[in-house]
Amino acid sequence: MGIKMVYDFDTEIDRMPTSSYKWSWMKQITGLEDLFPLWVADMDFACPPEVVQALKDRVAHPIYGYTGPTDGYHDGLIKWMEKRHDWKRIEKEWVTYTPGVVSGFSLAIQAYSQPGDKVVIQPPVYYPFRNQILANGRQVADNPLKIVDGKYEMDFEDLEAKIDARTKMIILCSPHNPIGRVWKKDELKKLVEICIEKDIIIISDEIHNDLILGDIKHTPTATISKKAMDRTVTLVAVSKTFNLAGMSTANCIIPNKKLRDEFQAAAAKSALHNNLIGIIAQDAAYNHGEPWLEEALEYMRGNLKYFEEFLAEKIPGLVVYPLEGTYLAWVDCTSLAMDDEKLNDFMLKKAKLWLDEGTLFGIEGSKFMRFNLACPRSILVRALNSLEKAVNNL
Repeated sequence: MGIKMVYDFDTEIDRMPTSSYKWSWMKQITGLEDLFPLWVADMDFACPPEVVQALKDRVAHPIYGYTGPTDGYHDGLIKWMEKRHDWKRIEKEWVTYTPGVVSGFSLAIQAYSQPGDKVVIQPPVYYPFRNQILANGRQVADNPLKIVDGKYEMDFEDLEAKIDARTKMIILCSPHNPIGRVWKKDELKKLVEICIEKDIIIISDEIHNDLILGDIKHTPTATISKKAMDRTVTLVAVSKTFNLAGMSTANCIIPNKKLRDEFQAAAAKSALHNNLIGIIAQDAAYNHGEPWLEEALEYMRGNLKYFEEFLAEKIPGLVVYPLEGTYLAWVDCTSLAMDDEKLNDFMLKKAKLWLDEGTLFGIEGSKFMRFNLACPRSILVRALNSLEKAVNNL
């Protein structure tokens, strides 16, 4: 490891008693047991002890009534975004609570479009994008990413061709899930230029913004320019960064007052309330969790190195795409010569791996599998050994 480790990421923690989707619900969801669950995007690491202690201290007070944000809730977020992502001078009033990033872009769809309008997405991409667009009665405008020299890129020519009078917004995944790209500033600048020209609102899902495993620095879309800030709704949360997905707390940063008012009007219709425990968790995480995050990133970089080297040596037909951001490896399994149904069946029943199949993210994900690497190294080792054994028995 490149840094001296203080926190423990090696210990395997039993999550079965916690009603965890990943572990406790294994048989209910898959019909199988004894799988290695490397699917849903949460970590198998203990949360920062500073967060755990803050939650214990608050829970010790026996009244859990309606609660507003603490001072540290907003101050921590604002300071964090400046220090980690160079977004200076975020104002407190720009920040609107939402129970999660999915809730956030669902509300944005309602706020900035009408039934029948089009929303652009860039598949293969996080599947709730498509689901929420359709659930809200809007149309999906697919702008598929293209593969150039073994790496995904945005297809700007196709994007310009897809935008018409009914197209109101794009939901951007930045960093991108599942392909693991961290968009470079020049790429974001080009995207913003098109959206300005075509008068398109940008909903920038930046939930993985802190999980940078490669060398490319994350750039918040809104910081590209003043014009970008005026048309961007930025979604961030502590959920992925600090393994707090169960806290149902996220933030929409909306500098443009008109867009903010429209978003808040849509949110008011849903009668959303702050999550008391989530408030405490975010306050503690942003204000005290940075040392834990630095060690977690170092540990996950080690997991990625092990993962890449294992596959290159033992199962070289499986191609791992460059993982720049998120802890989710995107793997091309075409060499196994299976259709998508057989591939998923093979992973579950033969390899004993519970993964997210690529087709969840769109037809562009055919023959791919997504692997969650945010687990103790020992789990990853056993999972890969199980995969190697299954492949050798084909």
